[in-house]
Amino acid sequence: MRDRLVEQMEEKQGVTEKLKAENQMMWVGKMNNIIACAEEIVVRKVVYV
Repeated sequence: MRDRLVEQMEEKQGVTEKLKAENQMMWVGKMNNIIACAEEIVVRKVVYV
């Protein structure tokens, strides 16, 4: 579930391999944010429901 959410968020936010090649720090920041958000969504749906 988390991986699926991460993939969807990457597409929506335009986080691509091109961005990774051009600006690694921005890519890392965006990916960290995406992963944190996806994990929070999974925890809320699985644990609190």
